[in-house]
Amino acid sequence: MKRIVFASICCIMAACLTQCNSGQPANNTTDTTAADTLGSTANFKIGIQMWTFNKFTFTQALDKVDSAGIKNIEAFWGQTLGGDMKGEFGIGMSPDTRNQLKQLLQSKGISITAMGVIAPDNNADWLKAFELAKEFGLSYITAEPTKAQWDYIDSLAGAFSIKVAIHDHPIPSHYWSPDSVLEASNGHPNIGSCADIGHWARNGLDPVECLKKLEGHVYGVHFKDVVTFNKVDAADTVVGKGVINIAAVLQELKRQQFSGMLSIEHESNWDHNLPDVIEIIQFYNDQLGKLK
Repeated sequence: MKRIVFASICCIMAACLTQCNSGQPANNTTDTTAADTLGSTANFKIGIQMWTFNKFTFTQALDKVDSAGIKNIEAFWGQTLGGDMKGEFGIGMSPDTRNQLKQLLQSKGISITAMGVIAPDNNADWLKAFELAKEFGLSYITAEPTKAQWDYIDSLAGAFSIKVAIHDHPIPSHYWSPDSVLEASNGHPNIGSCADIGHWARNGLDPVECLKKLEGHVYGVHFKDVVTFNKVDAADTVVGKGVINIAAVLQELKRQQFSGMLSIEHESNWDHNLPDVIEIIQFYNDQLGKLK
């Protein structure tokens, strides 16, 4: 059955494969603070989950991303595009809107590296999701698929050369622990983890131990911090000011030779959180300089 699915997907791709790189945002926010975001190890890079700026349009959020000096984003479905573009980011965007978005991204030098968290309930929308990801040059899709979808999306991921990174949410989410993600990745080489270290802490799990358990399967990270351990509704705080041992997290990622993106996902101070994001970037760069 998996061979049939894979063959069908390859036929579809032969007819529709058009890969375009993503680009950059515009300028209509009042936040203009800049920050140095060039810090990196030999492998991983910093980016931002656009959910951080969900109170704003995609265009406005890109202005903030640009102000912070960030060059990689994780987009989410449903964010109003704004500017001269109609509709929301997602599989429903028209060809004209997609071209407008590519031009906007390119003008800022910003790339969409990932998108999510998505959970399509049918195969047709999963295929459209991968087509969108291919068009914008994404490396992976952050998702929470059902067990019944694992075979199909693994085949899609292989055909499109785009990984699926399963995201963990707080209990009672099915994917609240690394064990459930490992179950999905077993026999599915294109399915791995989007490691949300904040939700692990909320679930009473040590993020470093979770990363160790998932070694070889971590495709992306949601980079955040929380004020309380083992409390599912614990509030977010600026990374480095909460209960998570961020230095140990980064050290473990370096040990694993992690090659993906750490997406800042700051879920507090919603209306005025750009200074928080810049502070997180500065902390990140400082921590990278201390890695062994």
